[in-house]
Amino acid sequence: MVFLLRTFRPMAGLLASVALASLATATQAADITGAGATFPYAVYSKWAEAYRAATGNRVNYQGIGSAGGIKQIKARTVDFGGTDMPLSQIELDASGLVQFPTVVGAVTVVVNLPGIKSGELKLDGATLARVFGGLVTQWNHADIAAQNPGLRLPALPITLANRSDGSGTTYVFTSYLARQSPQFKRTVGVGTSVNWPVNSVGGKGNPGVAASVRKIRGTIGYVDIADAIKNNMTLVALRNKAGLYIVPNQKSLADTVDGAEFKSKGLIPDLLDQSHANAWPITSATYILAYAKGEDAGKRQDVVDFFKWSLMNGRAMAEEIGFVPLPEHVVRMVETELAKIR
Repeated sequence: MVFLLRTFRPMAGLLASVALASLATATQAADITGAGATFPYAVYSKWAEAYRAATGNRVNYQGIGSAGGIKQIKARTVDFGGTDMPLSQIELDASGLVQFPTVVGAVTVVVNLPGIKSGELKLDGATLARVFGGLVTQWNHADIAAQNPGLRLPALPITLANRSDGSGTTYVFTSYLARQSPQFKRTVGVGTSVNWPVNSVGGKGNPGVAASVRKIRGTIGYVDIADAIKNNMTLVALRNKAGLYIVPNQKSLADTVDGAEFKSKGLIPDLLDQSHANAWPITSATYILAYAKGEDAGKRQDVVDFFKWSLMNGRAMAEEIGFVPLPEHVVRMVETELAKIR
């Protein structure tokens, strides 16, 4: 028996070492959580999958809307929050948060109209504001027909598809419409949640709005470009500030970004209704919120590592689903903001 114990003792030590090594590897793997805007959900999901394959570290992001993301990061129930509605510097300072953009995308206008293909229906901003303000309620209305000579418009009532949750996409969309129509600003408003007209149906997240548009004939809605592409939706051509009707694509978003100024505090550019001839009128950056200081320094470093890796290695992934990566000089500005997270 003594002989047997001496024989297996080295093996037992080896097994113990293997177990300890496995435990160390498991504890070294990062596991961070984020929640917020559904606008960039497709991008963050692709980045998280690739990041885990490259590093073994896990990132779990839940698309619950920008309002939910802001609420959860302020409650410290997540390691980072996502929002399409950037916070002011005053609010960031009061909460001890750092804010930085990650990608740029389009809020698209999509319809379900029989016989009409993507890009065929043309609308200017003022007419779109009247539609979403509940003032134009039929598809063959004179305001729409005047911009679409030769297009057979159905005699259908217009149904509006909007977000039922607090949404940064809604904030971006209503901000654009308010610039086109003071009346829209007064009656519907600007924000993550607004007072939509009675001819509207709500959907949770961008996927919920896309589902409503696909299901209900005569519906018009607003969704992020990734959901529009994924669902093969019919896009409306919008008249931009240069007077041209365009549909959103990589080139139009890139041209919009090229003319934008990313302000040093909060890195918040004004991408709405830019004057470039090819600019898509409803372009927006999306943002991450994270704490500069706190108890768990390891978690904050994991957040920094993930977004540094993603901004360096995830550019092509963002482009694959219709988003535009940040310009290189903006990435350097983001790295300066990330250095504030300690």
